Amino acid sequence: MQSRFANSRYSLIGYVLLIALAYFLVTRTLLVVMAFPEADLSIIAFIKIYFLGLIYDLAFYSYALIPVTLYLLLVPERIWQTRLNRGFVRLAIFATLYGLCFILAAELLFWDEFSVRFNFISVDYLVYRREVTDNIRESYPLPLYLGVIFVVTLFVYWLSRAKVKLALSVREPFRQRLAYAAGLLLLPLLSFLLVNQDLRELSTNSYQNELASNGPYQFIAAFKNNELDYYKFYKTLPDSKAASLLQKEISDGREAAPSFDIRRHIDNPGSERHLNIFLVMVESLSADFLGTFGNADHLTPNLDRLADQSMLFTRLYATGTRTTRGLEAVTLSIPPTPGRSIVKRVGHETNLWSLGNVLKQKGYDVEFIYGGRGYFENMNTFFAGNGYGIIDQSSTPDEEMRFTNAWGMADDDLYTQAIKAADTAYQANKPFFFHLMTTTNHRPYTYPDDRIDIPSGSGRPGAVKYTDWAIGDMIDKAKRKPWFKDTLFVIIADHTSGSAGKVALPVSKYHIPLLIYSPAHVAAQKVNTLSSQIDVAPTLLALLNMDYDSAFFGKNILAMQPEEERALIGNYQKLGLYAENRLSILSPKQRMTKQVNPDAPDPVETEVVATDADIERDIAYYQGASYIFSQHLNAWKYN
Repeated sequence: MQSRFANSRYSLIGYVLLIALAYFLVTRTLLVVMAFPEADLSIIAFIKIYFLGLIYDLAFYSYALIPVTLYLLLVPERIWQTRLNRGFVRLAIFATLYGLCFILAAELLFWDEFSVRFNFISVDYLVYRREVTDNIRESYPLPLYLGVIFVVTLFVYWLSRAKVKLALSVREPFRQRLAYAAGLLLLPLLSFLLVNQDLRELSTNSYQNELASNGPYQFIAAFKNNELDYYKFYKTLPDSKAASLLQKEISDGREAAPSFDIRRHIDNPGSERHLNIFLVMVESLSADFLGTFGNADHLTPNLDRLADQSMLFTRLYATGTRTTRGLEAVTLSIPPTPGRSIVKRVGHETNLWSLGNVLKQKGYDVEFIYGGRGYFENMNTFFAGNGYGIIDQSSTPDEEMRFTNAWGMADDDLYTQAIKAADTAYQANKPFFFHLMTTTNHRPYTYPDDRIDIPSGSGRPGAVKYTDWAIGDMIDKAKRKPWFKDTLFVIIADHTSGSAGKVALPVSKYHIPLLIYSPAHVAAQKVNTLSSQIDVAPTLLALLNMDYDSAFFGKNILAMQPEEERALIGNYQKLGLYAENRLSILSPKQRMTKQVNPDAPDPVETEVVATDADIERDIAYYQGASYIFSQHLNAWKYN
């Protein structure tokens, strides 16, 4: 049989399989080396990683060989022996080998950035070719990398040239080809039936789970699972019970109702103040970059000074790991529903209860001001459909952008646009609410020269220091404006610089700064209440003493009682609630886990068999958010 297979055109599949497995093995081994300090690898863990990894490698290959198997089956002998077909097959094999080597390099770079295999981030980025390709081109010596990959591919192809030549010269009857094809096409069927995402959950250490995966397989899985039906995949409670628990969570002493309709009237005491709001959402600004939170590298002197003069929230957490999650949470005050963020759910992302709509109803000039091109991540459509005007790179004259990179204009150019818009609103005698989104603190970490003492493009520390410089410069310029005295400057991150850890949801990797600076209106103080981004909108409206109708999930942080404190954090599949030093986690397949003392250096995640009060609280938020969004119960009613 082995001899017959060697004399078959299908031997090409076997040769390429061996090469693919070698590439996957090298990739996994290099990633093991990169993750070694965090992965806590034992002999048993090594065996599991490589054994399960082989299963995923074979599963991916089984899917990839479907069109190849059909081609080898259906091409008749008279065409198989032609020069055109031989050239096509050789080119296809070379392209496959090049692709395998390219994937190896891409996985290493992706891991270096995110410490995971290909996931939903890679799927999202694939859509936005311009930003991603420009980012790669500006971040890495791309011609060198592609050249090395080409040379390696040439060498590997040269080693296999004799076997390819032999397979191309074989004459093989259709019946024999059909027998091989039938056997090979059973493999993807077996992979579909037997291999899924559950297999890679071999450990509570998330690094081990990622190492056991296959990058291309994970890419396809992430593409398929960009949206998840909560009721289908997650642990649920009866709707009436979940609704009552959710109503209790968000109510201000009102009787809990067995309904998911959380629309209510918020009565904030005091005379309403129409102060301006300059909300700056900073790309990837982890709390631990700031000296205020213990960093000793002196990267953020301006933010540290502002923190001492501001209302500083010391225990606030991002809801997710992507910019759109931060935008969603602050704008809509809603927990992170599984799958893709609401910002990107085309056709369902507009006419929602937003901070912008509330303030627009109050007479504010409401703008979303973005350093990049607002079509990226569907931002323009989302914000324009929820009460905001749009200012972005596309609407900014070229002569007013002194520096741009793959992601957009430099932060100080962005702030110049925002200050110009503030001047216009002030002259029109309108209060303004501007939600800014920066881009500079992102690979390739490039920024204008002569701003700071770290060369542009040298890495994250320089980008953080430039980000801090730009904020300080913006505040200095704003102080010379007539509207400065009556403006709240709100500085918050969209997410942290990295969310990978030994467990799926490492709480410390979601910690972000929030400070509110307004010397004439907000006293300097530290607020140590545990909270998350969904609480920003209600807190800002409370500071303005505004009464308003609400469909927000968040609460005024300044009025929270100790038993109300919690932070909602998640990634695109895991949904967590952090409270009282415990993190309760909901996962697909109705799995429930819990971390005790998740801020410890080595948190441990344990399986939960039955729901308890913490898990039920977790379910109430996420089941409620999914129900409310799907049933349009947070639709904006004022048109």
